[in-house]
Amino acid sequence: MMSIDGLGEAWDTLFGAQPGPPPLLVLITAAVALVVVATRLPWRIARNAITIAHEGGHALVALLTGRKLRGIRLHSDTSGLTLSAGRPTGPGMILTLLAGYVAPPLVGLAGAWLLGGNRITLLLWVAVALLLAMLVMIRNAFGMVSLLVTGALVLAVSWYATPQVQAAFAYTGVWFLLLGGVRPVVELQQLRSRGRMPASDADQLAGLTPFPAFFWVTVFALVNLAALVAGALLLTSSLLTNTP
Repeated sequence: MMSIDGLGEAWDTLFGAQPGPPPLLVLITAAVALVVVATRLPWRIARNAITIAHEGGHALVALLTGRKLRGIRLHSDTSGLTLSAGRPTGPGMILTLLAGYVAPPLVGLAGAWLLGGNRITLLLWVAVALLLAMLVMIRNAFGMVSLLVTGALVLAVSWYATPQVQAAFAYTGVWFLLLGGVRPVVELQQLRSRGRMPASDADQLAGLTPFPAFFWVTVFALVNLAALVAGALLLTSSLLTNTP
């Protein structure tokens, strides 16, 4: 049984600030994330993390707006599906559809805020908690394996890795969410222009509102770019504050 001193130490480790990373690490992790997002094969693999955040955004907003969450499916082609029950029209449905494409960079922005305060361990444990919460609603085998592998990786880094490795992992992950949230919006519009995604989130929003699908694609893009800029400012502020 853990003593009071042990609980206090665990609390300090979780909620306390860790040493700030070297400025070079912030730049290197940004470059690594950019290469992953811009390169075909690494993006094809890592995009599953964007899909997890995308579907998690749908699910969270569905619950917050009073809809009944039926389940989440993640597929090996990096697509996903979140099913919820409730009114097929109205603000709840609109916000649920809107949440998907903007979720990854907004999660990245929240992560950048935590890293700006050097709460690296807290960020990793919050990520594990969110993945576990999402696991309850997964309704297919690939989705379950994908979440378990991702959660196990984050947990292993937070538990066993050195502070330097934790920092590198956390910064790379946050940069990836910020940068990786932009590419799917570009891909969405490219596919829509070829008539290959007639039932996309943007097209469903167009059916529920007076605004065309391209308007909603633009909203996705503007929100994601704003989150990227804000997150980048939070992350790179350490270049000054952590410099001796």
